[in-house]
Amino acid sequence: MLRTNQLFLNYTEDLYGNQERKEDIVIRSFSKGERILTQGENPSKVMLIREGITKCFLAEENDKEYIVEFLGKGEIIGEIELIRNISCLCSIEAVTEVTVYSISVPYFRALIKNDLSLNNLLLDVFAERIVNTSKRASYQQLYAAEHTLAQLLELQTQQEIEISKEDMAAYLGITVRSLNRTLKNLKK
Repeated sequence: MLRTNQLFLNYTEDLYGNQERKEDIVIRSFSKGERILTQGENPSKVMLIREGITKCFLAEENDKEYIVEFLGKGEIIGEIELIRNISCLCSIEAVTEVTVYSISVPYFRALIKNDLSLNNLLLDVFAERIVNTSKRASYQQLYAAEHTLAQLLELQTQQEIEISKEDMAAYLGITVRSLNRTLKNLKK
């Protein structure tokens, strides 16, 4: 539900501390609600979340949003678009105050060509995303929304964050009206 990657965070912290050119990786901050990447636009940097929580979501043509995942410490964003040379597949927005390691495109490309550790981390990230996507798809087919909503409410409590009803509904793939009914059923 909240994806984190401590190994990738450790790797990036080491890169940041050991970089020769201090402009290859910089730390950037984003306020709650601020857009970090926008679906359909070309990313100018690859970023790794240092602190905070973001939501990764798709906006459909009818302006409905579907939240794919909540991302936390150590999650990388913008790398698929860079590797494939495509515009952003999803939008990423800060749910809390967020700081990221912002990695320049030429530096990231050089790392991909020369750093086996980065390539192994990326392979692991891609494999994890495939597994999580298939688990979530089957999970949503097998279990009622109440079960996933209970997990979402637990995440909100654990992380001490406020997730709006619109975001909860977008994560569950239901309307706010259906969410309200489901919330009511949970309280019974």
